[in-house]
Amino acid sequence: MENALSSTSPAPVTTMDADTRERNVWTSVRRGWGQTCPCCGEGAMFKSYLKVNDTCATCGTELHHQRADDAPPYFVMTVTGHIVIGGIFFVEKNYTVNPWLQLAIWSSVLILLTLWLLPRVKGALIGYQWALRMHGFGGEGYEGADLVPAEPKPHA
Repeated sequence: MENALSSTSPAPVTTMDADTRERNVWTSVRRGWGQTCPCCGEGAMFKSYLKVNDTCATCGTELHHQRADDAPPYFVMTVTGHIVIGGIFFVEKNYTVNPWLQLAIWSSVLILLTLWLLPRVKGALIGYQWALRMHGFGGEGYEGADLVPAEPKPHA
């Protein structure tokens, strides 16, 4: 009886297990959208508006590997552009509104929506990178570790 109980108890998680175990993409993206650590979901991802913490204060996961760069603004511009342009077309077709009022309303919507979306999209992208072990999140320790070395060029 003792042997059966001891064989069903879970083994402790080691750092090697943490690097090789499956990372759920959707959970990581959702945690990033919530601006929390993609690993534990509790620690803050950002130390200021868009400045990413080097490590998670809760679980110690390194977040400095992230390479969000220009992707979050691109996605935010695409989404907000479709919403604002679609809204302008809808209002123009169905109502008679002073152009200055339209400008005031839609520029405010654009600014507020952009400021609200940008950190969430950046967090989701970092969560996605973490889940797929991109850019050093896989424990390799350096950028480009997953790339095959290039053949050296012959000197002429």
